[in-house]
Amino acid sequence: MEDKKIKVGITHGDYNGVGYEVILKAFEDPAIFELCTPVVYGSQRMVAHYRKHLDLPQVQYFRADSAADARDGVMNIVNVVGDDENITPGQSSSAAGRAAVAALERATSDLKAGLIDVVVTAPINKENIQSPEFSFPGHTEYFESSVGNPGDRALMIMASDCGLRVALATIHMPLAKVSGVLTSDLIVKRLEDFNLALMRDFGVHCPRIAVLALNPHAGDGGLLGKEESDIIEPAIAEARNLRIQAFGPYPADGFFGAGSHTKFDGVLAMYHDQGLIPFKALCGAGGVNFTAGLPYVRTSPDHGTAYDIAGKGLADAQSMRQAIYMAIDALRNRARHTEAFAAPLKKLYQERRENNS
Repeated sequence: MEDKKIKVGITHGDYNGVGYEVILKAFEDPAIFELCTPVVYGSQRMVAHYRKHLDLPQVQYFRADSAADARDGVMNIVNVVGDDENITPGQSSSAAGRAAVAALERATSDLKAGLIDVVVTAPINKENIQSPEFSFPGHTEYFESSVGNPGDRALMIMASDCGLRVALATIHMPLAKVSGVLTSDLIVKRLEDFNLALMRDFGVHCPRIAVLALNPHAGDGGLLGKEESDIIEPAIAEARNLRIQAFGPYPADGFFGAGSHTKFDGVLAMYHDQGLIPFKALCGAGGVNFTAGLPYVRTSPDHGTAYDIAGKGLADAQSMRQAIYMAIDALRNRARHTEAFAAPLKKLYQERRENNS
């Protein structure tokens, strides 16, 4: 795996957002082609349009009929939409939503068929992708349904080279519903998945995980809510029985305000904004959305379509670039983890025999 050129599938997302801009900018440095062979699911015409309109880097590209035909050293484009699409940067449209879904479905099919090794998704508009055929609130839920095995539960982890990794107990859900969904079993499952992801995908040995409280001041002894004593604390105790190093629950404001996140390998937040607001405030532009808990590696920039700056050449490609790097690293870490834990007693017996011969 270390020497293999990894095939990275990249979906174009909403073509009226900053997807094409950050993809092209991410491959401005030719050194990235030494690490991977990119396969962009989108449109050759749109690549040419944005490259010319925004005076973007002249990345060499090749139109491939299939990911199987991808060439090394260039950006490969697999067309998934027609040439009659109306590009209107900064504007949401149902056509752009359909094109985003088409890219996502083609990349997912190729991922399952082994034509690409990992997938990186450019930002989508969660509203315009909705249809009778596609009703997922986001990428995470789509991949859980499309590539997961029975019983798999996708875990959303926000990660950055700043060292902070934040996983979410609940993902894309109205805040009013969070308390009713949280159970001790759910939190234990999230902690199991997070613990495994930290070891297998991020290469962390014996990870320490902080668990955030749901209510202000961790409930203040029940005065501000009993979810901590009734749900979260029993879940932490059960996780520790499973030999997971889980600690808490910690009030989120004091936890991040005091810099306590630096003492842990991961943080489990109870809901979306509780985790993402401090993550984005602390880690800046290089954050990555990582989907754990599934048989395949998927990452994404941690920003949205950014309609307000789309088509203006102002988008920062750092998050897209880091998403590509993280997908490559995670795939390699998984291979090392699998090898290390494959029949360890048998391997030890063989090594001893070889040393004694």
